Amino acid sequence: QVQLVESGGGLVQPGGSLRLSCAASGSIFSINAMGWYRQAPGKERELVATITRAGSTNYADSVKGRFTISRDNAKNTVYLQMNSLKPEDTAVYYCNVDGYRASLRDFEVWGQGTLVTVSS
Repeated sequence: QVQLVESGGGLVQPGGSLRLSCAASGSIFSINAMGWYRQAPGKERELVATITRAGSTNYADSVKGRFTISRDNAKNTVYLQMNSLKPEDTAVYYCNVDGYRASLRDFEVWGQGTLVTVSS
């Protein structure tokens, strides 16, 4: 079993910053891609950013230049530094991780979600 624990969401004013964290634990052999997705009220879940084990990153156009994804492979943790936040960034943010269990069977898991609210 692989679990994800997210943290770092909250209420922030426009122009402010937040840092999200997502730690994976359990029977893990290796982790491939890690990423963040978000879902705003009444909208579909969308990709925010992803990062490969080697560190290659991909961002949604709407967050390029403002958000930075990073990971600590030793801690099985992915981060999302969010700067210059806008009201339209308000959403529940979900962590997504895929890799291989100790049994070498592959897995893909989602975090429970953390709410980010950008409002004055």
